[in-house]
Formats: sequence, C-alpha cells, structure tokens
Amino acid sequence: MSDTRRLHVLRAIVEDYVHTREPVGSKALVDRHHLQVSPATIRNDMAHLEDEGLIVAPHTSAGRIPTDQGYRLFVDRITEVRPLSAAERRAVDILAEAADDYDTMMEQTVRLLAMLTNQVAVIQHPQHSSAKIRHIDVIQMTPQKALTIVILSSGRVEQRMTTLAEPVDEEGLHLIGQRLSEHLHQRSAAALPLPLDDLIGAVEPSLQPAMAVIAHAVETILESGRVDRIIMAGTANLAKSGGDLGPSIAPILEALEEQVVLLRLLHEMQQDRRGLSIRIGQETSHASLAETAVVAAEYAPSEVGGDGAKLGVVGPTRMDYGSTMSAVRAMARYLSRILSEG
Repeated sequence: MSDTRRLHVLRAIVEDYVHTREPVGSKALVDRHHLQVSPATIRNDMAHLEDEGLIVAPHTSAGRIPTDQGYRLFVDRITEVRPLSAAERRAVDILAEAADDYDTMMEQTVRLLAMLTNQVAVIQHPQHSSAKIRHIDVIQMTPQKALTIVILSSGRVEQRMTTLAEPVDEEGLHLIGQRLSEHLHQRSAAALPLPLDDLIGAVEPSLQPAMAVIAHAVETILESGRVDRIIMAGTANLAKSGGDLGPSIAPILEALEEQVVLLRLLHEMQQDRRGLSIRIGQETSHASLAETAVVAAEYAPSEVGGDGAKLGVVGPTRMDYGSTMSAVRAMARYLSRILSEG
C-alpha cells in the first residue's frame, strides 16, 4: 500500500469529518475525493490507519473519524499556511485604525479572531506592577556568593542570592550596587529588558562577569512583578460545537475561566517552524481540555520589551486546522506590526 495514498486518505477523512461531523466511509471518500481506487482498496488503507491509531470507528459498522494522533499527523503535514484574504486583511486594518489605546487593541483583536475562526479566542495580556526601583544593594555572603537587594517604590524589598564565577570582595560588590542604582533608578518591569551592555561597561573589566550575573538577578526580580491575564472572546462558540466536546462543556468553560490553566499551557507551548504552537486533545495536559485543541502564535507586546506573549484559539479537536492556523498566525503578525508601529 502506498504511504502517500494512505496520507491522502487520512487527510480526506479529517477534511470530511470536519465538514460533515459524520463518520467517513470508504465509498464516500472515493466519490468525493476522486482517489481513483476501489472502495475495497480504501477500506484496506483505512484498516491500516486504524491499526496505527490514526482513525477509529465510533461504533460498529460506522465510518471512521480521526483520533488525536490522526489530527496531529494531519496538522504536522500542513506545510503552507495561507495568508489572510483581502476581506480579512481589511478587517484587521479597520481594527488598527479604530483602537485608540493598548487595552482596546487587545480586546478588539481577540473579538476579531473569534469571529474569523468561530472558536474561543484568547490573548495573553502582560501587565506589570507600577513599582519602580528606588535603590539596589549588593552584599557579600561568601567570596563567591552575593545577595542582591532591590528596594522598590512600593516599599517592597526583594532579594536574590547569586553565585559568582570568581570571588569578588565587598568593595567590588558595593561598587556594582552603586552602578546598578545609578543606571536603574526609577526603572520598572515595563522597561525590560535591562541595558546589560551599558551596565557591564559601567564597571572595570575584573568586575564585569559579576555585574552580568547580578544584573540578571535584578532583571528576574523586576520580571516577577509581571502579571499576565487572559482576555477571551467567543465562548458562545463552544455551544455551537454540540457533541464535539463531550456530554458537557461546563468543565471546559471552568478551565477557560481558571486563567492559570490557560496561562500555564500558553507558556509551555513551543513554536514550530511555521511560527505556531499547537496542542491537540490529551496534549493539553489538562483533563477538562482533553476534547479540545489549542492553536497559538507569539506576538510581541510593546509594553514588555518584545517578550513573546501568545494569542490563539481554543476549540474542539474537530476544527478546521488550516483556516485556524492561518488566522492565528496572521493575527499575531498583524498585531506585532501594529504595536511596533504604535
């Protein structure tokens, strides 16, 4: 049996099932996709795909539907992600023209993505404490351990212990603390990343390795003041998915409302060569989301120095992956461009 034909059969099953919501039989595949082989040959191909765990019969004598593994292979074989249509691009341009501040831009973006995909759209919205650096001290604990103390305008005091590659005496660490205080006074998490090259260049060469380590500790302290939240739109689209999401959508809604679940998932998702992050079914690693798929892409929020927060959609595993991937990636790129120009 041809591996290429078997992949064509899998793709046809996914496309038909996404379109019809009905299990797909061999005769329907031959009729609709002009595979130029007999239904018996397709049945043999389908048996092989079933043996490999890529499709399954939902009940006896039925056609076949894709498994999570089948969807994954189908998605991984999508090499070209189409650009937005002219109408979709115009909608994004109108969005850019209409939004008059950052928060409004985020809200309008997620609403438009929900409309484009007919799924639940989510966007990771990084926010930061307004506290600024008031003073920095660096204290020697051992010859190669230093305690970095950052006093913030809110009155909060943060500490980080660091290990240095080489011993540095108390005078050297005090000087590093002075230079950090001078250069970073009134700096907040909204101004990350830190100007490491300038900070390292502010001390003599013998202190530069220690400065690099301690400056990183200060950056970590500031980053800990970052609080991400999720903006969501299109939850009503879940109801339209009907039986695709099992007997009840309540656990899925609860997981979506529990923002820590989504934030952890978005943080863990790694982009592939297409600039997309995709988790399907059990890959979401959360029982309530086991019947869903998450498609996301990074955008660069201007207020956090270009860190890659994500936007994406959550929907049933039976989704139109090609169109969804296209919309998510394009929206992320358009949003990055709009924010950088703003």
